[in-house]
Amino acid sequence: MDGVARGDDGVLRCWWGDATAQYRYYHDREWGVPVDDDVLLFEMLSLEGFQSGLSWLTILRKRDAFRRSFANFAFDQVARFGQGDVEWLLANAGIMRHRGKIEAVVNNARRAVELVREEGSLASYVWRYEPAPRRRRLDRTALRLLARPAEADALARDLKRRGWRFVGPTTVYAFMQAVGLENDHLDGCEAGLASERARASFRRPPGT
Repeated sequence: MDGVARGDDGVLRCWWGDATAQYRYYHDREWGVPVDDDVLLFEMLSLEGFQSGLSWLTILRKRDAFRRSFANFAFDQVARFGQGDVEWLLANAGIMRHRGKIEAVVNNARRAVELVREEGSLASYVWRYEPAPRRRRLDRTALRLLARPAEADALARDLKRRGWRFVGPTTVYAFMQAVGLENDHLDGCEAGLASERARASFRRPPGT
């Protein structure tokens, strides 16, 4: 299949997932696996916002630093960050020192607290936007031409309506791929088959 590579460990992966050790671990263990943990959902949406304009590999390499800096993305704690915390983060060389993105995470943590109060959980809210299955023969060329699902646009619009920042449709779609709302592993990828099995057995959160 176009875009599937066999690693030196004999495993077939999407081409990008075999580029580095960090990508290999993330591709095999996380990308496309369904998530219902609110803190991890918030982390992934925050990291996707930081990734805008950068490579995902840059984010993965700094992920531990991001976690230390943002209270492991426990959004109830991040929601209490003040201007002093923002200034400290701007001086932290371990992360991306982008004021807009840092302030967006703090703002979004506050919005996440509100959303959980209104909807019960981030998971219940996010999984309402799960796209309908669109199984098709998916190689690298087809993936490049694949239209973004309407649900990604709808989720981005609603998050913006609720006051979230750095949650454009492209960022939200990448988030949906990462947390298993969509399985965009290429056909022939072994992790893709595992993700599909995980999605089949995944119990959707209440209210979805």
